Amino acid sequence: MPRATPLSGSVLFVGSAVHDTIAVVDELPGPDDRVEADAIVRSGGGPAATAAVAAARMGVAVELATAVGDDDLGREVLSALEAAGVGLRHAEIRQGETTAQSVAVVSRTGNARCLMVRPGPALGGLPGGYDWVHADQAGYPVVGPARDRFGCLSIDDGNHITGLDLSVVDLYAPTLQSLRARTGTSTATSALAVAHARGATLTVATDGGDGAVVYDGAQPLHVPALAVEPLVSTLGAGDVFHGALLAGLILGRGLEEAARLAAVCAALACRAIDGRGSLPDLAEAEAHLDLLGASAPLAPAAALPLF
Repeated sequence: MPRATPLSGSVLFVGSAVHDTIAVVDELPGPDDRVEADAIVRSGGGPAATAAVAAARMGVAVELATAVGDDDLGREVLSALEAAGVGLRHAEIRQGETTAQSVAVVSRTGNARCLMVRPGPALGGLPGGYDWVHADQAGYPVVGPARDRFGCLSIDDGNHITGLDLSVVDLYAPTLQSLRARTGTSTATSALAVAHARGATLTVATDGGDGAVVYDGAQPLHVPALAVEPLVSTLGAGDVFHGALLAGLILGRGLEEAARLAAVCAALACRAIDGRGSLPDLAEAEAHLDLLGASAPLAPAAALPLF
């Protein structure tokens, strides 16, 4: 039997908070190339942290459990999160450790990028009592053993999570590539069905500019992506999608409508170099919903290849 899924309540995001340096170039450089960047920006990043910012922009009260170093970058990261309305009661500042950093190079078209990451401090203990907990790949090792201390679990499986137990997951949010790898299947509908059979109550798998597929145990659906101009960078768009998706459920939307809201938010976030600079609020996102194409049922598993 599926676990009861609360449509409101307290929300905790658990995982990475990263200091990003992002350069936009015409084309990604090759070995020993020297290229000029159109722009170089510094921004906050990290899957769980950016998802928390996106949910906060939707009007949901959120907290973030993360760890940063006792350094200038860590203070910069936390200051930006606080300014974005993310609660930091469970953010730890670790003396003698350094804040996670990434350097990203993205092409002007937004279609190619490379990312170099230096991990930050490991997360500590997990506070209990939250109705929803959302975890990324850094958060799951802490969240998994404490599963009985909170209500529903949302998982970002865009970056592969080793040892993930889908039987404890209420909202499963992989990429389609990750979903196929985890389920060992070659079609979208069969992959969704396998994830559901293994215990994932709700599954929404993203596929960048091709949108997302949605499954709640009934009819699997394809939710299209929203075309946006100018498309500056797709960096962080998946994290934005996850935060807006969970926010939509908490605000009382059904799974399809929450996924459509998330698709709009992720597209609008691509108007800026980082994942946060052009995040919409709920009113702006809703104003763009009519521009999103109609959702459509997926074809039977035997006929539909995974995109």
